[in-house]
Amino acid sequence: MTTNQAKTVFRVIFVNQDKVYEVYCNHIYQSEMYGFIEIEELIFGERSQLVVDPSEEKLQQEFAGVTRSFVPMHAIVRIDELEKEGTPKISDAKGTNVSAFPSVLPPRRGN
Repeated sequence: MTTNQAKTVFRVIFVNQDKVYEVYCNHIYQSEMYGFIEIEELIFGERSQLVVDPSEEKLQQEFAGVTRSFVPMHAIVRIDELEKEGTPKISDAKGTNVSAFPSVLPPRRGN
């Protein structure tokens, strides 16, 4: 990569404990751990901003010191490649069309 090229930015939206996480990162790939996606180099807004988003601040605290995060594939809602990052956030999954893939299968009927 030359100095003139901008870094690739990915927006990753996933569900975690009834919350929808929208995070931005520079690297994402399939993990060697089966069923997981690895997210590296999370991107957060600059601390010099006058307006502080509480949702972004909560994400920064949650991912403080994290160099790589492993997200289960079934929790991923969407991955986008972007030209520049947006504002990371956490929102409630309730009241939206987003829900986690069921981790327990319902009992079989019949036979």
